[in-house]
Parts: sequence; structure tokens; C-alpha cells
Amino acid sequence: MPDGAARMRRTPCIGICSTTYGDLVCRGCKRFAHEIVGWNGYQDGQRDLVWARLHALLAQSVRVYLRVVDEALLRRMAGEARVPDAALLPHDVLAFQTMRFRPLPLAALGLAMCDGSAVETRDAMFAIDREFYIRSQAYYEASFKTPIA
Repeated sequence: MPDGAARMRRTPCIGICSTTYGDLVCRGCKRFAHEIVGWNGYQDGQRDLVWARLHALLAQSVRVYLRVVDEALLRRMAGEARVPDAALLPHDVLAFQTMRFRPLPLAALGLAMCDGSAVETRDAMFAIDREFYIRSQAYYEASFKTPIA
């Protein structure tokens, strides 16, 4: 995770918060409800840990569906789309963020489906986002649920 001047944008929030409605894991940014509530009081190291988890889970989710076939093209397209923090993002995370900001056909972004199928970028994004949410919920449950004795 970056430090000092190279820090990620201030918050992972994407403006679609479901914790207001009782979700323990936000369907938008995938942070845990207690992280959203406490975010402004977190020190940089605490924020870095949350960012690291989010990026790891998103990267895993992307790799289930996509592969980066041309990283240089992906990075160029991310730059043109003005993806926040593009230079700091690992290529798997950058792939998803670029799809969000510039939903061109996958090949035009330097991406391909792992199984070789031809799908719309929007459908690939929905599948990845669903996987990311499932993984975030599983992480939460493994970390915070108390087993019944």
C-alpha cells in the first residue's frame, strides 16, 4: 500500500451505501459498516489496511472472470478515462476501475474473459462486482462472526 504523498484517494466510497439499510457489508464500496462509521477517525495505517483488503478481494474477483492481455493498453485507457489513482493500482484492480469509468468492449481495454467467451463489459462488471461482494461478506463472517457454542 502506498504511503505519504502517494496515498490512495481519501475514501473507497462510491456513493451507493447499503449500510444505511442494515447491511453489514456495503454493496457499493464493500467496506464493513463499522469501517464506514469510523473511517474519518482512522489513522493512515488503518485506512491502508482497509484499502489493501479491498484491493486483494477485488483482484481475486477480477481474476475469476478476466485476464489482462495488454497491460500497456489498459493503463493508457485508464489514463484517458481519468481513473482515480490509476498509477497506484495493480492491473487487476485497474481493469475493473477502467471498465467502470470507460465501459468499452473488453478487447478495447486490453482485457479478455478467462473462458474466452464474448460478453458485454457491463455483464462482466456485474459478475465481478457480485463476486467481490460475496468475497467481502465471507471475509466479514470469517473475521467477526462469533460461533454458536
